[in-house]
Amino acid sequence: MNAAIKKFASFTSTAVTKLNDTLWKPLWRFLTFSPTDDAISPEKALLASIEKGRVSVAYGSRFLSRIKIKGLREYSFEEGRYPQPESLASSLSLAINDFRASKLEVSLSIPKAWAVIKTAEFPLTVKENLSDVVSYELDRLTPFSPEDAFYDFKILMETSEKLNILVMVAKADLVKPYINALREKDIIVKTVTVNLSDIGTLCRYIDNLADFILIEMNENRYQGALFLDGSITDAFVGSFISDDEKSKVDTLVTEIAPLIANAKNQGKQPRIMVVPTEKIYSLIEQFKQKINLSVRILNETDLKFTPSGPQVAAPFAAIGGVLESLWPRAHGLNLLKKGYRSIPKYPKTLTLVFILSIIVMWVFYLIAPFKVEEKRLNEIDRQIKIRKEDVRKVETLKKETEALNDEISTINNFKENSPMALNIIRELTTVLPKNAWLTRVRIAESAVNIEGYAASATGLLPKLEASNYFKTAEFASPTFRDARMNADRFNIKMEIEGIKKVEGKKSEKGLTNEKK
Repeated sequence: MNAAIKKFASFTSTAVTKLNDTLWKPLWRFLTFSPTDDAISPEKALLASIEKGRVSVAYGSRFLSRIKIKGLREYSFEEGRYPQPESLASSLSLAINDFRASKLEVSLSIPKAWAVIKTAEFPLTVKENLSDVVSYELDRLTPFSPEDAFYDFKILMETSEKLNILVMVAKADLVKPYINALREKDIIVKTVTVNLSDIGTLCRYIDNLADFILIEMNENRYQGALFLDGSITDAFVGSFISDDEKSKVDTLVTEIAPLIANAKNQGKQPRIMVVPTEKIYSLIEQFKQKINLSVRILNETDLKFTPSGPQVAAPFAAIGGVLESLWPRAHGLNLLKKGYRSIPKYPKTLTLVFILSIIVMWVFYLIAPFKVEEKRLNEIDRQIKIRKEDVRKVETLKKETEALNDEISTINNFKENSPMALNIIRELTTVLPKNAWLTRVRIAESAVNIEGYAASATGLLPKLEASNYFKTAEFASPTFRDARMNADRFNIKMEIEGIKKVEGKKSEKGLTNEKK
């Protein structure tokens, strides 16, 4: 029987899941489909990437899910130093004029060196208040407090007990001067991202990768990150301390070895994506020979779009940042949000129209077969009249059955609510001390009277009230010392614990036993 019930429950659960996937979810998507949905709505994005010695600007658009890079600009500054906020604002103003995008809010991509990327675990119970928890724990996870930082997070993995999240943080004092300088030029910054995340998005978009190790490098510096399931889980940045290419290769291999081990521990086989910012082909070839993994070099020929306007060397971070803004599957982080998550609003007009249509069809469905159902009811009435005598017999049997059920229920209630006399006597034997003996035990419906002798009669009351069977134990008559017995003679009455009295039946249900 249990096996059949489990099989039926399993079948029902599977059927409900399939119905939800095949019917309800598509219907809900249809009812809540918005004309501003990312799949069809037109969108534009402008991003400026801050890098050492230059500012890269990319401008792109999306229409009917097709993304196009419409323009690229690059502005050079002092080698080895990040551009000043005023220089960035001036360069971006020029690019906006060139692109004719004066009313467009911009995104800002900052260097990895300005950001801290961490993963952390929290219990699943904090999921509903995760934004508050991350804000409270931020100074423990990173060197920054919530007031002094721009940050955002996302859930990487969720189990039945814990959440694994990615936290990306940047010191506000480094980013605010650039935001303020752009505001003075009437340029509003809506998003702040990290260039490693932007380049990772570009790699995912081009090769449809989920698990890979990204390495961006030139002759002097390198930085990179481990991407698992499309999200950053670890990052690194550093400088080469030697000009020897073999030493540089060893440095890179040492840097990424823990990332490879981490990925393999999770059952992943990551690919290496190398993004050179200079012509360092000899170094890359030596690295490919040293590492025992598939190595892919990202270059301009891999781009699936050709920007219009003056051609410049492809700024991968800027292009990736535009993709992160326009590609619905990017799921990028915005450090300006500080972990805030807005609740999506679904369009109501279309939903209401379809709900009303369903109601109208449902009403029509009820009215249309009314005549057919009326005929069926008439036929049922005719059959009932024919079998009226059988119905009467069935009703009689039903009443007899109900009477028997009532009696059975009364007996069961009595058994449940009235403890057996044998159990009470056993409890008295257990509770009373060995130097006490009874001359009479009287068990009524809800009370027990006992008479007898004990060395100390007053000591019996606490013992009786401590029993699970009795309550309100008290002397029914005064006790006196029997000199012949050298003991106190007592008469104690008490109520039986948990007894439900049945009005009008006390005399019939009562039970009296006397033991001498």
